[in-house]
Amino acid sequence: MAPIVLEDVTKVYPDGTTAVRNIDLTVQSGEFMVLVGPSGCGKSTLLRMIAGLEETTSGTILIGDRDVTTAAPRDRDVAMVFQNYALYPHMSVRDNLGFSLKMAHTPKAELRKRVQDVAAMLGLTEYLGRKPGQLSGGQRQRVAMGRAIVRRPTVYLMDEPLSNLDAKLRVSMRAELTNLHKRLGVTTVYVTHDQVEAMTLGQRVAVIEDGRVQQVAHPQELYRAPANVFVATFMGSPSMNVAQASVSDGLLTFGQFSLPLSVAQQTAIDGRPEVVVGLRPEAFSTSGAEPTVSVDVAAVENLGTESHAFFGVDAPQVGVATHRVADDAPSMVERGSVFVARLTADDVVTPGQPLVLSVDTRRMYLFDADTGTTLLS
Repeated sequence: MAPIVLEDVTKVYPDGTTAVRNIDLTVQSGEFMVLVGPSGCGKSTLLRMIAGLEETTSGTILIGDRDVTTAAPRDRDVAMVFQNYALYPHMSVRDNLGFSLKMAHTPKAELRKRVQDVAAMLGLTEYLGRKPGQLSGGQRQRVAMGRAIVRRPTVYLMDEPLSNLDAKLRVSMRAELTNLHKRLGVTTVYVTHDQVEAMTLGQRVAVIEDGRVQQVAHPQELYRAPANVFVATFMGSPSMNVAQASVSDGLLTFGQFSLPLSVAQQTAIDGRPEVVVGLRPEAFSTSGAEPTVSVDVAAVENLGTESHAFFGVDAPQVGVATHRVADDAPSMVERGSVFVARLTADDVVTPGQPLVLSVDTRRMYLFDADTGTTLLS
């Protein structure tokens, strides 16, 4: 095990594109750190820089007490698991698992034992004689992880390893990864664009956007205390509802909403005439408690245990992550912002009908309208 320290790391491609911008990040020894962000944000580039597969334009990368900024990949003592498995199709599972040990001239008896131990750990023993083409997607991913584990490196680097699996298998593989990390305790950096994956796997999560780290924190802290509008809307499913709002006489007004502000909220706003307001879908209910707002439901998603009610809000949109809008309600975007309420399965909600929603203003988020940074600690 070893910590990973990134100091002012930047990556600029020859065409002038900046993929990673002045990132400072420390991954503690034995920690499972997740890098999450939208496609193209620079997270995979950053992982490849740690692996030595991408050159660092400027800055320093330390693994343990070694400066590996310019070291070759083979000299960094890292093992990488790729999205596409990268298995040798003509080799058996046994040979795939043991290939790196063979290249390192590991004694045959030790090689055989390590391969058998890893196969038993990952439930692959009965498949050792098969070729990758004879395995399911989940089994191939286990082989890819086993090939990394068998090397016993200082650091594991994983680049969206579950993205090619179906939804049910991804859930079970997340649980397997968590248990595997508990058993091995090896420093791990895991890249994903899936915020649910990040929330369930990461001991800490670094949210990246436009090549910059927006916030690094425990998953629950990212959800409950986002540093800015981007983090607030990216973490959570469905996404946080956000809109531009005006402030006057202790009231926050946007669209059909007029919500009273607490003393603490007014203090945080500090005289600003406009802010960005954020409300998680669970801040809404049909309890009848004040304050309430009447909305026209445009679409409903019934999920069995809960339902999601989509409705339009006549307020300026905020230029960040937006809600997925149901196909039968495309006009909502034209009317302003799209909000969604998370309701219980027992709530009777009908598209095209008005609905009175209670708003829990204690769960309201406030952000600076210019910078997007949080106003509430």
